[in-house]
Amino acid sequence: MLIPTLLILSLLFTTSYASVHDFCVADLSQSDTPLGFPCKDPKKITADDFSFSSLSEPGNTANPINAYVTPAFTPQFPAVNGLWISMARLDMAMDGALPMHTHPGGTEMLYLIKGTTCVGFISYDNTLYAKTIKEGDTFVFPQGLEHFIKNCGTSPVFGITSFSSSMPGMQITRTDIPTEVVSGTTFLDSVQVKKLKGVLGGSG
Repeated sequence: MLIPTLLILSLLFTTSYASVHDFCVADLSQSDTPLGFPCKDPKKITADDFSFSSLSEPGNTANPINAYVTPAFTPQFPAVNGLWISMARLDMAMDGALPMHTHPGGTEMLYLIKGTTCVGFISYDNTLYAKTIKEGDTFVFPQGLEHFIKNCGTSPVFGITSFSSSMPGMQITRTDIPTEVVSGTTFLDSVQVKKLKGVLGGSG
């Protein structure tokens, strides 16, 4: 009788523990930390916290890069906090592009639903891995590596990306670095640098 009793108590304990620790819906009213956002009061969590509908709406691509990314990261979708997963929607008009950038916090996987894109990343040994992908194709960008996505087809692009982090982050060439510094370290002339800053919203 002792073993079955201990087993039942163990199951009850596990169930009670899981109800509190299976997830940590972010409390966005508090500050982010290196370990993620603090958890929302479990008594205030409902099924609505685990639903997100913004990825169903096309992003506005009327901008200098002719592209828009709709994220479903922790700040937009608090339920993914601490779960090491997130998503985003990618929309690109003709000639749209996401310039070279990195996600220091996670690996990215792109599933292309409509259109044709030229994609690629640069490995740590400076090898370029580039490919043209079409509808139904998937391409992965390893964590922390510089990569790009460009619409190289004849129609708008729509895709869904997933990440191995709820907060993958994004680093792009800093557009507030003085022009002479960017020019001196990239060997681009100041006219090209200022043009780049104009596209990416920088100054100086």
